[in-house]
Amino acid sequence: MFDKLRRFIEEVTGPDPAQRDFEADELRVASAALLVHVAEIDGFFSAPERRSLLLLLQQRYDLDAEAARELLDAGQKSDREAVDLYQFTSALVHAMSLPERRRLIEMMWTIAYADGELQEFEENIVWRVSELLGVPARDRIALRQKIRAESGRDPQAPEPWETEAAESEAGDAENGKARP
Repeated sequence: MFDKLRRFIEEVTGPDPAQRDFEADELRVASAALLVHVAEIDGFFSAPERRSLLLLLQQRYDLDAEAARELLDAGQKSDREAVDLYQFTSALVHAMSLPERRRLIEMMWTIAYADGELQEFEENIVWRVSELLGVPARDRIALRQKIRAESGRDPQAPEPWETEAAESEAGDAENGKARP
């Protein structure tokens, strides 16, 4: 009698295996949506970005090519329907350890550099997601430098928009204009 009551309570209050699988799938879709967001933020989802994203999904989640395409499609759909990034990051920050969240940021940098050029919008998205996931700035920067070096670029060189901002500030200082 007590065993039946205990099993009933466990069934009602505890997640069943199907629900646990669903939650894992939702986390994968949230991760895929963030990766898609980086790939598409500049208005183009290039072939190199798509190949890189599919490969990352296959490797990270141990998926075959078809399952990775399905996850990519689900991520694209979820990203299109999203109001903001918080709906993805709020679930991930509680479900992932810090090393797993760092790995996601590394994957985002990989996608950002996949087409050979980092766009300012891509960098901004990775920065915002890092903040929302609680990944320290030093880790975000170190991961950026790592991926940048792996892509054959100088990991310490500034991006074009960083150079323009520094030149603008220098010009303002020469003209006696103080920046707020």
